[in-house]
Amino acid sequence: MVRWGIAGTGRIARDFAEGLLETPDAELVAVASRTPESARDFAGRIAAHPAHAPDGARRPAVRPGSYEELFADPAVDVVYVATPHSRHHGDTLAALAAGKHVLCEKPLALNAREATEMVAAAQSARRFLMEALWSRSLPPYRDLVGVLAAGTIGEPRVVEASFGFRARYRPEHRLFNPALGGGSILDLWLYCLNVARLALGAHESLTAEAQLTPLGVDHTVHATLRYPGEGLATLSSATLTEMPCTARILGTRGRIEIPRFMHHPESFTVVANDGSARTHRHPEPGQGLRHQVPEVHRAIAAGQLESPIMPWAESLAFLATMDDLRRTIGVRYAADGPTGA
Repeated sequence: MVRWGIAGTGRIARDFAEGLLETPDAELVAVASRTPESARDFAGRIAAHPAHAPDGARRPAVRPGSYEELFADPAVDVVYVATPHSRHHGDTLAALAAGKHVLCEKPLALNAREATEMVAAAQSARRFLMEALWSRSLPPYRDLVGVLAAGTIGEPRVVEASFGFRARYRPEHRLFNPALGGGSILDLWLYCLNVARLALGAHESLTAEAQLTPLGVDHTVHATLRYPGEGLATLSSATLTEMPCTARILGTRGRIEIPRFMHHPESFTVVANDGSARTHRHPEPGQGLRHQVPEVHRAIAAGQLESPIMPWAESLAFLATMDDLRRTIGVRYAADGPTGA
């Protein structure tokens, strides 16, 4: 049994907790928040969840507390960092320093410099660290990687992906607040980049256009990435505009269609150039975030510090690309420093 603690009590933390309850060899033992009230409320919700006590079985109560108490708790083996983007760096470093393994919600950090420090800390502490880009662990994406590797659509040449929705503009909200790492890039565009990297690898050049909020973070981004040979990706994200939220990978022998919502689909369709099609279906009966948990358990049991599903080099490449994109459109965070990320 691997014992988990969760740092943060927002929606993603609640969803992940539900996924932990659906995982037989995982036990949620502690939760932390900035306020005692939020931590106690979260722990109470877990205690009342049907999956917490299946068939009437009793499970230990989840201990609420501060972040410091969570990181120091000897009963916690792994910390899931689900705090705002701006806290990922500091909370992960604190957890690693306390001897905990860490699964950190995406993006791993605000920029590549912070992520490099986090990787170095994991290496020094000899503790596992992985970015929680859940798409990588989902059965449809694991299947899609196999389809690409088999050459089913030939050589991938073009990726088209979008992810956007219309949120109510609130300057203090994490989607729009630069102090919290706001904007669509770190939150949504990253999922589009994930598809492009799986299909085309590392890009050679990037151009972009964007619309910014009065506080200077992006609410709409359209980027074009060029790859060695003839590879091309057009990737778009938005927080104030509804988008298709689909993706396509076009190859020399066919294409892959990923439906809405492309970051956690239950199917994708492979269409050959002759018009024949096959849909790969992966119905999701539970909380999809749970698929990350077995990989964390497997890697820790094997003594691995990183996962081949989402290795450190990939997380660093994601952030280096997003740093470049933010510089291109003129978005910067205080964490970037006076000379940029």
